[in-house]
Amino acid sequence: MRPVSSWGRLDANLHQVVSLRDQADIRDSVLEKEPGIAYGMGRSYGDVCLNPGGLLWSTAGLDHFIAFDEATGVLTCEAGVLLEDIQENFIRRGWTLPVTPGTRQITIGGAIANDVHGKNHHVAGSFGDHVRRIRLFRTDGETIDCAPSEHSGWFSATVGGMGLTGLIVEAELQLKRIDGPWLDTETLAYGNLDEFFALSDASETDWEHTVSWVDGLSGEWGRGIFMRANPVGGERPGPRKVTLSVPFTPPVSLAHPGILRCFNAVYYKFKKYRAGRAVAHNVPFLYPLDNIREWNRAYGPEGFFQYQSVIPRETGKDAVHAMLDEIVRAREGSFLAVLKTFGKRDAVGMMSFPRPGVTLAMDFPNRGARTRALFERLDAIVMQAGGRLYPAKDARMPKSLFEAGYPRLEEFLKYRDSGIASGLSRRLMES
Repeated sequence: MRPVSSWGRLDANLHQVVSLRDQADIRDSVLEKEPGIAYGMGRSYGDVCLNPGGLLWSTAGLDHFIAFDEATGVLTCEAGVLLEDIQENFIRRGWTLPVTPGTRQITIGGAIANDVHGKNHHVAGSFGDHVRRIRLFRTDGETIDCAPSEHSGWFSATVGGMGLTGLIVEAELQLKRIDGPWLDTETLAYGNLDEFFALSDASETDWEHTVSWVDGLSGEWGRGIFMRANPVGGERPGPRKVTLSVPFTPPVSLAHPGILRCFNAVYYKFKKYRAGRAVAHNVPFLYPLDNIREWNRAYGPEGFFQYQSVIPRETGKDAVHAMLDEIVRAREGSFLAVLKTFGKRDAVGMMSFPRPGVTLAMDFPNRGARTRALFERLDAIVMQAGGRLYPAKDARMPKSLFEAGYPRLEEFLKYRDSGIASGLSRRLMES
């Protein structure tokens, strides 16, 4: 047994970790053992990838490319392959993953299990929209190949299914043609939520990637920086790679309200001054924190939560306003607060997080009862607005909010593998 934590570093409970080196290991390691859960890079923030006191199946060794069709862009690979491996190997060959989240440091299995989304949801949907086939190994020994047109119920349950329908062994993905790693970008400052929504709506037709940083502590109700980008071709010198790191965990969180307020004010003014068009490499635009190793240490020894909600568009502006109001009153906040809209399309996964609406994601240092009291107030706003929270980011949502936010839960439970369990599944799906 050894301690394992997720990216939020809220705890480090003991786990029995079994490394899956290749597909031949899977049957012996998984078949009818005590309940376990797949663990890739541990980039989920809460307990969706943890199984305190129990088994973790480490998929890092399942990292092989199996086949690639250069003409069609169809890639078959094992579940432990990193998104970074695909981007580094295939962009130079003219292909890219159509959807990636804010980090490349996650596995294909994790991307499917959490149906991750990116900055281009209004154009490309979520990760599951580009998965052609999944191979599942169930803990009773059954292997299931599922696709949108084959065992479609299994496919829909597995995409966004939090790893609970079986161990994802391999997947077939549809990559997208690309002319290179460069983006034509534009940065604009906005002063309030009305301006944000106007910019977002005006950008959806002509821009592939849209996202914004919002100042959650200014008291100016939604001022922020809006960023949008389109792929652009051409040959340019690659960016100089500078890798920083947080070398140790400070004794207290660096996300102190005074530090945050100063940081946010400087960041807003700097970005507003530098607003305009530019050509940028895709890595700093799409994955802004990947070159800062162990940045999660900055939140101190108690770790941190990320609170990410999605609210239907008709109630979204009022709900976001109300959440920012509560956050300011609590004197809490985040270095990286993300506000964006999702497109008007339904996800393929029955438990997928993305839905049409507006999503707000903010990090909060763990200050115990004070932080949880804030979350209870935010939960009430999300519940009243008809929204839901993202399980991949969650470590404490109430069962009532989970059940209200995911109306297909009962349907999903029919596909559960009884030999798979996580901290999240015990917390939210068991009585």
